[in-house]
Formats: sequence, C-alpha cells, structure tokens
Amino acid sequence: METSTRFTAMVVEKTGDGQFVRTIRERNIGDLPPGDLVVRVRYSSLNYKDALSATGHPGVTRQFPHTPGIDAAGEVVSCESGAFAAGDNVIITGYDLGMETDGGWGEFVRIPAEWAVRLPAGLTLREGMAFGTAGFTAALSVLKLAQAGVAPADGDILVTGATGGVGAIAVAILARAGYRVTASTGKSSDETFLRGLGATEIIPRDGVTAGSERPMMKERWAGCVDVVGGDTLAAAVKSTCYGGAVTCCGLVGSTELPLNVFPFILRGVSLIGIDSVKCPVDTRRQIWKKLAGEWKPEQLQEMVTEVPLEGLEEKIQAMLRGGIRGRVVVKHS
Repeated sequence: METSTRFTAMVVEKTGDGQFVRTIRERNIGDLPPGDLVVRVRYSSLNYKDALSATGHPGVTRQFPHTPGIDAAGEVVSCESGAFAAGDNVIITGYDLGMETDGGWGEFVRIPAEWAVRLPAGLTLREGMAFGTAGFTAALSVLKLAQAGVAPADGDILVTGATGGVGAIAVAILARAGYRVTASTGKSSDETFLRGLGATEIIPRDGVTAGSERPMMKERWAGCVDVVGGDTLAAAVKSTCYGGAVTCCGLVGSTELPLNVFPFILRGVSLIGIDSVKCPVDTRRQIWKKLAGEWKPEQLQEMVTEVPLEGLEEKIQAMLRGGIRGRVVVKHS
C-alpha cells in the first residue's frame, strides 16, 4: 500500500494552553507508527480508557497528536511477517493500541502482527467490537472465576457496575454459563435491561457497601466480578463466602482499596487481578473462541449502540459522566 494513501481518523491534539481538542480529518498511511501488519479497520468501539485518552489523561496517552481506539476489527491489507494473509479478518485489543500507538478510531492501523488474533468462526467483525476490550475483560473475569473453582452450584455471583460495558457482558456470560447473577447498579431505571441479560436480582450500589465499615461482612457471594474498585471492591471481598473469588478490573470508584487481611486468612477468599493488555495469546484465542460460541449472549445486539466517528463526541462525554449503558460500537464508512 502506498504511504500516501489517505484515510479518515479522529485526531486528538494538545493546544498551546494545555487543552485537548478532537477533530476528524484525513491522515496518510505513512503517518502511522512502524509495524509489520496493516489492517483496514471496519469497526472499533468506545471504552472508558478511550474516553480518557481522548480527553488527554496522561495515565493513558502522553504523546499528541494521537488517534485513540484500543479496539479494532477489520481486514488485513498486508503482513510482512506472513502471520496473516491479505483479506484475513482479525481482531486487535490490548497491547499499546490506542494508547501511544494510533488506534481503531482511524480507518487504518499499522501494528506488530502478534497483536492481532484471527476472527474466530461464529463471530462477525461487528460482533467482535460489540465485545471489544470490555467483552474480552468480562469473559476473562468469568474464566478466572471458574479456574478458581467457583461453580454455578456454589451460590450467587455479584457483578458491580452492571450496566457498563464490562458489567453488562459479564452478567450475560455468567447467566449463559448457568450462574445465578446479582447485578449491582446505581441506575434503577435499567432493571428491565439487566433482567433481560439474565440477572436474577438487582440491587443498588449501597446494597453492596452497607455495613462495609466492619472488618468482615456476612457471607453473601460465591464470587464477584468487580469493575468499580474502591469501597465497592472492598465490600465485595468482605462479603464473599468461604473459598470464593473476586475478580478486579476497574477503578472508576477509586484506585485505593480500604481493606484488611481477614477475608483472605479467615475465609480463604481470592482476589484476582484482570489484565486485558498483556494477556498471553493462547488465552486470548481461548477467550475469543468462547465468545464466538458457548459464551456468546443472545442479547449481544441489544447491548450495542452504533455510531460513526462523527457521533463519538457525545458518547465520550456521556461515558465520562457514567451515562453509557452497554457498548458503543464505532463504524467506519
């Protein structure tokens, strides 16, 4: 492909007074960073990390101008390593995509070939981005719970932040896998949505944290998928049953964890960190195979709002306010 080939992308730039502005404009393939794989992006998505990158959060992106988008799905244009052939459909999540490496909010990406996974049978490119990093993280959380020995017969599984991208897909996957799910949310108006995903019980946020000032809380959950962090995560750990497990993948509540050691040494509770960025490729393939098959929710399309690049600005602001339900998929023309 010619390095002069032009394409459309959202570009975030830092102004002289330290502000960050987002524009949609043309770029050249030659402007992209080095890599042996070029992909024509058909779909991307909006994650919380993308919203932070798009607004200049230094914990995600430091180099500007920059094109966010930590997810991308599309067709291979060229692959110098030979790992893929032109026309192969691939999914890219994690690694440095959309952080310091220009990401899926552009019509092309150029990356190391090892960042890509072949699209599994049973999944379309759009469905791949309906999952994206959020769905991958949710599925990885469920896999880790199962590997920790938490079985459907053991009792209720708590999902916090259940109307967000990770939470909603976690509810749906857990229900499909036979678990009884309690969904926690601050949005009482979304009860119908969560029950449609398979949640058996809906509780408010304070239904999780009530009584958390105590060193230990009443045993309540066989396991938990937490996407909030802070006080919510601490309460989930304190109220998990003997031998249970809690997965942790979020920080929207807080990066701090006000917790003592009692749940770990008196109840044998496991706290499992979930990282989708450097996850090994074999696990990636396992997760995507499950999402294309036995863990693919029937309600997947109901969780998705599709927008073009021009529709992202409103969704970025809504995500930062906590106003997004489910997943936002970005479609390139």
